[in-house]
Amino acid sequence: MIFLQPVPVQQIADLIQARVVGDDTLIATGINEIHQVRKGDITFVDVAKYYDKALHSEASIILIDKEVNCPKGKALLVCNHPFEAYNNLVLQHRPLQPLKQLIHESAVIHPSAIIEPNVVIGPHVIIGPNTHIQANVTIYEYTEIGEEVNIQSGCIIGSDAFYFKKTDKGYQKWRSGGRVIIENRVDIGAGCTINKGVSGDTIIGEGTKLDCQIHIGHDVVVGKNCLFAAQVGIGGNTVIGDEVILYGQVGVAQNLKIGNRVMVSAKSGVSKSLEEGKAYFGYPANEARTMYRELAALRHLPRFFADYYKL
Repeated sequence: MIFLQPVPVQQIADLIQARVVGDDTLIATGINEIHQVRKGDITFVDVAKYYDKALHSEASIILIDKEVNCPKGKALLVCNHPFEAYNNLVLQHRPLQPLKQLIHESAVIHPSAIIEPNVVIGPHVIIGPNTHIQANVTIYEYTEIGEEVNIQSGCIIGSDAFYFKKTDKGYQKWRSGGRVIIENRVDIGAGCTINKGVSGDTIIGEGTKLDCQIHIGHDVVVGKNCLFAAQVGIGGNTVIGDEVILYGQVGVAQNLKIGNRVMVSAKSGVSKSLEEGKAYFGYPANEARTMYRELAALRHLPRFFADYYKL
């Protein structure tokens, strides 16, 4: 998530009552979870085994619960509850704005776009030319939709990320400060749900086609000209290449990378990253040639055991 205006690190420290260790002249340009950080970002860490990952990430400013050696060119903001401080900063820059009308006054909708009845459009949404939004679609805050996009009835675009932090008091919800970006000439079937990013962007690439009843998790990046059949589900923070085909009821786990031109057969479960240009199926999904050989071998097992025990 990028701030509208850069913020001095000392100002952030005063706001969250933290102590600055390291470079106190830094300027924060955004705030992101560890998976999404860039130079200038704030991130947080409150578990010792992840200190090293946070300290040596691209983040410039780290909210942390213990003073440690600060890498050169970075700043630590030492506070008792880094996650709460992080979440409050996100809320400050992305305050909750409950809808009080069908179309928020800050939404920017091209005159050539078709908006059918009962469409709900949230704050800071952008809808491009010749896009068609069918009835009963909900488009939440900071969603950007390109040209010639078709979104069928009942879709929910930009819903909160399914992202919770486990605490002694139970699961604490993160404020989702990211966006959904739908590029040009995307088709989205009825009843699909696309979550916004936790702090980054969920992206549906140009020319991609989604069937009905598909779920896209937070921070997922889908490439160009992909084709997903009904009831596909994709876990958060997974990156999918161009021209990927996922047939019906394929499930893809979180934090994976699916290469260009991959094809996954129906009802397969993808639990690891897949190399480009190959066909996969099964649970867990494996390369199709390997799976066919294994299935052929299994068919011979009854005869093998029958012959073995006759001996």
